[in-house]
Amino acid sequence: MAEQLPATPAPTLTPAAPTPGPGARAAGLLRACRPKQWLKNLLVLAAPGTAGVLTDPGVLGWTALTFALFCLAASGTYLLNDARDVHRDRLHERKRHRPVAAGTVPVPLAVGTGTALILVSLLAALASGNLPLLAVLLGYLALTTAYTLWLKDITVVDIAAVAGCHVLRAIAGGVVIGVPLTAWFVIVVSLAALLVVAGKREAELRNPGSDGARAALDGYSRSYLVQIRTMASAAMIVTYCLWALEGGADQAPDGFRAASIVPFFVFVLRYHQLVDRGVGEEPEEIALRDRPLQLCLFALVALVGLGIYT
Repeated sequence: MAEQLPATPAPTLTPAAPTPGPGARAAGLLRACRPKQWLKNLLVLAAPGTAGVLTDPGVLGWTALTFALFCLAASGTYLLNDARDVHRDRLHERKRHRPVAAGTVPVPLAVGTGTALILVSLLAALASGNLPLLAVLLGYLALTTAYTLWLKDITVVDIAAVAGCHVLRAIAGGVVIGVPLTAWFVIVVSLAALLVVAGKREAELRNPGSDGARAALDGYSRSYLVQIRTMASAAMIVTYCLWALEGGADQAPDGFRAASIVPFFVFVLRYHQLVDRGVGEEPEEIALRDRPLQLCLFALVALVGLGIYT
């Protein structure tokens, strides 16, 4: 009698991941636009604010338009960047949860929406008739495109490119209303941007999940990035102090501006402390969550505002 073999169990099939519905896809698309990072676009307030013209309704209108256009343009570039880096992001411990990398937002949808947002921002800037604003916005988009395609993988150049994007935001706030940008302003903004970006790279280097996710990181060491932070913050503090203590030909320095040195200095110290803890990878999260940093910023803005507007 033939030996009866045991029945082979049927293979267990892993169920396919459910296709995201329209609601989940829309929520993912909004998250992929990174609305928290719109905080960076508040830099457009810096030039008109320090020039003392923010109380003018016309200036406020132009500044609000500039902020909105940079939000649209930035979100468009974020979507295109995520679409291009989708395979690399899926290998990253944190970035794999981004909507495009996670599959919540299909790559074609990200590309189409990102392109549409960029075109809307450019057409709106053109329709406004403000050619300086259009020129700066085009420069910003050119720099971000170059960063997405090439510059992000070149050590040192990647830091300069991201810092340059921050500086262009601040410049846009000045050119849109015709405010001359002083050397003090450009130097402080540039050094602050360099400080923030160097801290971001340092935090990425600390994060084990970032290994191999960005080629430029291989060319950095923590000690080198600390040196960049130290040099940038030292030069920035000196420059800010010179501006704050500057008086007219026959005038003493303004008391409020001079007093703003204290929260400015504490703000920089607190930021260094946070970066040393390894939490500088998302600067906007620091700004939204760290109460001591928020208090320093509030005191700084209040004192500078009192010095300029009173």
